[in-house]
Amino acid sequence: MYAIIETGGKQYKVQTGDEIMVEKLKAEIGETVEFDRVLVLNNKGNLQVGTPCVPGAKVKGKVLAQSKRRKILVFKYKPKINYRRRYGHRQPYTKVLVEEIVS
Repeated sequence: MYAIIETGGKQYKVQTGDEIMVEKLKAEIGETVEFDRVLVLNNKGNLQVGTPCVPGAKVKGKVLAQSKRRKILVFKYKPKINYRRRYGHRQPYTKVLVEEIVS
């Protein structure tokens, strides 16, 4: 059984027991989170495609960590005028363990 969920403007294919890293959620470590935007649900070959969401379907998960991804460097410059700027960015994320897919 798997589901495709949408959270933080991105889509994830999840199964029970998967650990996914999603855009930061307002939840503490150990809390249960619920994703109700289930776009596709496959239950033993029975495929349900939502328009846009499957009614009554939910994915329940547990927050494992709140952290930041590795740093990416951003470098801007303009040729011939000696303009250079370098800075970094670390995107915050939430690590979630998928516990249950409810159809």
